[in-house]
Amino acid sequence: VIAVAFGPAKASAAVPFLPHQALYDLSLVKSRGSNPVNSARGRILYNFSGSACDGYTSEFRQVSELEVGEGKMMLSDLQSSSWEDGDGKSYRFKIDARTNDSEASPVDGMAERTGDHITVKLKQPETKTFTLDGATVFPTEQIRRIIAAAKDGKSLLELTVYDGSDNGEKVYNTLSVIGQPIPGTKEAQSPDPSTSNEQMKALTRWPVTVSYYDRDAQKKDGEQTPVYAMSFELYENGVSRKLVLDYNDFVIAGALDKFDVKDKDAKPCK
Repeated sequence: VIAVAFGPAKASAAVPFLPHQALYDLSLVKSRGSNPVNSARGRILYNFSGSACDGYTSEFRQVSELEVGEGKMMLSDLQSSSWEDGDGKSYRFKIDARTNDSEASPVDGMAERTGDHITVKLKQPETKTFTLDGATVFPTEQIRRIIAAAKDGKSLLELTVYDGSDNGEKVYNTLSVIGQPIPGTKEAQSPDPSTSNEQMKALTRWPVTVSYYDRDAQKKDGEQTPVYAMSFELYENGVSRKLVLDYNDFVIAGALDKFDVKDKDAKPCK
């Protein structure tokens, strides 16, 4: 299962991004591949902390178990931790993915924005240095820009995103489709701990779908299917609810099961 990066970022002073922990319960929505997925279960645990001054730390773990025909089980465990500075100029990441009993395939590196380009230095899977186009953004900055576009009333946003996933060399072209704003006063059809939280009720959220395309594959042909797509309702403070992860062959929903605000971690800028 492909890594999914989502998380809060810097915003206007009116709505600072919220240090929080979120736990999502995963379940199968549908299977449409030639090798059908009969069932899926799992969890995503997401921790976010930091500020615009100190930078943002994200910790993400997704454990999922798929039944892929004839009772065969596939267990995947993805862990990632990252730090991104408040201006989206520096990004440090460690990612570890394993499937069933396979060996871990760690990725460890950092990326720095300098001038009109980004320099990436990988320690794992191998020592390597390369550059990316300066228009590329990191995951935290990606979410900040989606929220800014939503507040401006835009419905489409194209961004090139680097998150260190795969072997640390993957770059995605992304297309975000932003729906109409949902005021916090509107009652949720499927309530969860975020919609019942008093702190969240004053906030606007937007339905967002982000499709991730392999930038290298795009050079070779015109029409392209996204590698994966992710839908969610995004609050203006960076919290996500109602996750739907579409891996083309199958679709998984992530319902927000537990949601804890970490106010003690939020320090005002000096």
